[in-house]
Amino acid sequence: MPDWIEVALRTLSAVTVLFIITKILGKRQISQLSLFEYITGITLGNLVGYISLDLDSTWYLGFVALAVWIVVSVGAEYFTMKNKKFRDVVDGKSTVLVENGALIADNLRKEKLTVDEFLEQLRKKDVFRVSDVEFAIMEQSGEINVMLKKEFQPLTADALGYRLMKEQEPKTIIIDGRILPESLKDTGFNESWVQKQLKALHLPLKHVFIGQVDSKGELTVQTGSKALPNSAQPQPNAQISDLLTQFQDELTMRKKLAQTDKDQLEYQEALDTLNHAMSAYQSTKKP
Repeated sequence: MPDWIEVALRTLSAVTVLFIITKILGKRQISQLSLFEYITGITLGNLVGYISLDLDSTWYLGFVALAVWIVVSVGAEYFTMKNKKFRDVVDGKSTVLVENGALIADNLRKEKLTVDEFLEQLRKKDVFRVSDVEFAIMEQSGEINVMLKKEFQPLTADALGYRLMKEQEPKTIIIDGRILPESLKDTGFNESWVQKQLKALHLPLKHVFIGQVDSKGELTVQTGSKALPNSAQPQPNAQISDLLTQFQDELTMRKKLAQTDKDQLEYQEALDTLNHAMSAYQSTKKP
């Protein structure tokens, strides 16, 4: 057999074996590697290169070495999942860099991390002042995660006491100008509704590249070009009415959650004032 054919066949065999090994060892071989996995990847690459190009008569021993590395790697993965101490040795431990708002310089030196590198990692987390950080930790992968102090954390609906509706996955109902019947059925709408929405956007179905319906029942579309059609904007009167209704619902909920009669009375007075204002507003808009 010519050498070039032998090398080609051995290379295909080695690549196949390497692919199988990667699947066996799991996706962590592709994403964030531990130190042991990093060493394993380098070694397997060298062994595959030896199997592919070495023309010695004992080239097949490379497969034996690969088999040994498979056993060692799978065994190491198994023990890291079962034994915390073994996992700490193989994968390492996380290191606290900031605790209770105080930077721990000794841990920076332990991780061979300069102040400039630490500040760079913070900036990647959109943090520009160390004094804003309550807690920071370097993970085994080398990534630094931070928790801001309470006063610097972004406001959330929970912090404001709001109860939001459960968000659902948007349903893709149009792809390449064609309606997907099963997805459309899941939204509770029909094709007539879709055509009506597209008509309001002045957009024919064949020009829709992607169309999705969100949890609020709103249709959003992409045409695959830079210019998107303008969605039909609600009239100001309708927007004002919706805002007032939301405020009314919020006051009603607050009244129900009030713990004292005095608080309930204040919320009821606010509701009465709002209802009076809504009635006055609606009366001025009547023809």
